[in-house]
Amino acid sequence: MPELPEVETTRRGIAPHLEQRRISALRVRERRLRWPVPEGLERSLPGQRILAVERRAKYLLLRLEQGTLILHLGMSGSLRVLPSVTPAEKHDHLDLLLEDGHCLRLRDPRRFGAVLWCAGEPREHPLLRELGPEPLGPGLNGEHLHRSARGRRVAVKSLIMDSRVVVGVGNIYASEALFQARIHPQRPCNRIALARYQRLAEAIRRILRQAIAQGGTTLRDFSRADGSPGYFALSLNVYGKTGEPCPACAEPIRQRRIGQRSSFFCPRCQR
Repeated sequence: MPELPEVETTRRGIAPHLEQRRISALRVRERRLRWPVPEGLERSLPGQRILAVERRAKYLLLRLEQGTLILHLGMSGSLRVLPSVTPAEKHDHLDLLLEDGHCLRLRDPRRFGAVLWCAGEPREHPLLRELGPEPLGPGLNGEHLHRSARGRRVAVKSLIMDSRVVVGVGNIYASEALFQARIHPQRPCNRIALARYQRLAEAIRRILRQAIAQGGTTLRDFSRADGSPGYFALSLNVYGKTGEPCPACAEPIRQRRIGQRSSFFCPRCQR
């Protein structure tokens, strides 16, 4: 599933081709995504200019003159900017056609993605208004994580993957950040000191910035907006490396299910 660095990489890839361009048409081949593509968009979008391409958590926000398209890539979705005459393939469900002859094309083999319309402020949309702070913004710090953990006994990995606590820290980057902070992913979140949470917040920011700089992580479904892969997978320390030596101490990396997700850690370095 595309995580925050992949979504941010996509945003940066498509924004120069979309911003200040005017929409000529919307072509919907398949409405049955995670939620049906709203009826009437084919009539209301043409003629509108795309003012900005933003991101909130894993959602892309295409701000138009009279509302906002909210896009989510789901489990396997991707966006490409192509000449509008490019023949569609099997899983190409939607084209946003531009007056310059190009289109933004949504491909989603599993159809867990979403294309939604918001007439008002998108950050007040029901899917977005309860979200926690952005991990790269000032709202994420050790104090916030320590405060969010009070009265809770869930594993710390589950805490930082809770979008109400902080957005965009998916499975891959949670494992990597906890390794850098030397915190065991299964440790109860209410038994971690403030100083350790400060290190964890710093590790989350560092890992995500590195991943964005390197274009995201290619595992199975994700590639960048221009079709080339991301390369952060080459920098992973523990994720997917069960049995391989820890890069810090050479102890074999272990795998465990936490919150229904595979978690990877060093049993010696992380406590």
